[in-house]
Amino acid sequence: MTTELREQSAEQHAPGLEDQAAALAAGRTSSVAAVTAALDRIEASQSTLNAFRIVRRDAALAEAAGADRRLAAGERLPLLGVPIAVKDDVDVAGEPTAFGCPGDFPAKFADSEVVRRLRAAGAVIVGKTNSPELGQWPFTGGAFGHTRNPWNGGHTPGGSSGGGAAAVAAGLVPAAVGSDGAGSVRIPAAWTNLVGIKPQRGRLSTWPESEAFNGLTVNGPLARTVADAALLFDVAAGNHDGDLHKPRPVTVRDAVGRDPGRLRIALSLRIPFKATPMELHPEIHAAAGRMAHTLRRLGHDVVVDDPAYGLLLGLNFLPRSLAGVDDWLDRVPDPALVDPRTRANACTGRLLSGWPLRAARAAEPRLRRRIGAIFDDYDVILAPTTATPPPRVDAMDGIGGVKTNEVITTACPYTWPWNILGWPSVNVPAGFTADGLPIGVQLMGHDNTEPLLVSLAAQLESVERWHERRPRQWW
Repeated sequence: MTTELREQSAEQHAPGLEDQAAALAAGRTSSVAAVTAALDRIEASQSTLNAFRIVRRDAALAEAAGADRRLAAGERLPLLGVPIAVKDDVDVAGEPTAFGCPGDFPAKFADSEVVRRLRAAGAVIVGKTNSPELGQWPFTGGAFGHTRNPWNGGHTPGGSSGGGAAAVAAGLVPAAVGSDGAGSVRIPAAWTNLVGIKPQRGRLSTWPESEAFNGLTVNGPLARTVADAALLFDVAAGNHDGDLHKPRPVTVRDAVGRDPGRLRIALSLRIPFKATPMELHPEIHAAAGRMAHTLRRLGHDVVVDDPAYGLLLGLNFLPRSLAGVDDWLDRVPDPALVDPRTRANACTGRLLSGWPLRAARAAEPRLRRRIGAIFDDYDVILAPTTATPPPRVDAMDGIGGVKTNEVITTACPYTWPWNILGWPSVNVPAGFTADGLPIGVQLMGHDNTEPLLVSLAAQLESVERWHERRPRQWW
């Protein structure tokens, strides 16, 4: 796709999350003005960027007017009146939840827990962002067309939270909530120059699912800065009574600007599991090395080392993910409308949903002990987020299941182990390729280490200043 775009100024972008909230609280703008501007940007860019599945103009403006009345009455909440986007796999009352699938889905009667918490903090939900079918692929496209990368429209922003990442990177909204079942927050964050947090399993509720995709999928924030991602994390974090996983509470906004101390960091470049031949792209290899050098200059000890991943880890993922696809396909009004690859994955998931799934879940504690042994020697692992820069937007069009899996595993072999293990990880931008495509690296921790990872990410941001670069304008 060739599009003539003009340079984007900071004023044309949505303000950052904290800046927007502060401006509203101080009366420098109104929620109606902020939400109207976001909606205008979304609708003007929709024919080219295609970041949204649902735009809630009338409902969002009514909610913004209510927020202005509350602000005028002196009420203050962390996000009162701020426009936020959510992915189309969470429920918003009055809207369907199609999760990237075609068909006539009924409107939901109640918000999901994460949306309820956003509303309780005062946020205005302006829309639901695009996802591939059931979040299966690190590309965002399908029945509703391709979502394009704001940095280069010929390339994908990644997936499956690609709509949210594109919306934030393009400056349509200050921040978005995505979900991550195999890297689906971290991958699009890497490919759009954003911070993306994959929290500890259970940290952000997935209710009305007691757990999502057999414990693989968690909700997490996408933002341009660590502080904005941390604020959204804290606002959205918490549990519903029905959640299966309830880790002890942590806060992360207070970790931004806090000295993480001198850390022991393992630089891990090894691909965890090779189902197909693949290699780390040389520019991403160089970027990971450069980030390791930056960490050393910041006073940390960085040593090349790898977790003991093992073959069993790769065998653990498929039963859990594909059984989740099968579960979700049962909710689709007309399964005949979905991609044949989705139906094939669901069929395989049905076959794996018995003893293979039970065995995979039973093996998780053993995997956690073996792989977690690396944290006896290190505080954090630094690894690439993806093995390649963002592929062409149409790289998965018109190909079969085997070729699709080759494309996925070649580009994105690094993120999924932390979904099996349930531990937190944060993508941080790591620069751009010679062709101007964003790439990222991930900071990976053990149980309850989100504050440490956020503190380290903010320290890197203070040096790297990735948030000062913006893509060209899409409206």
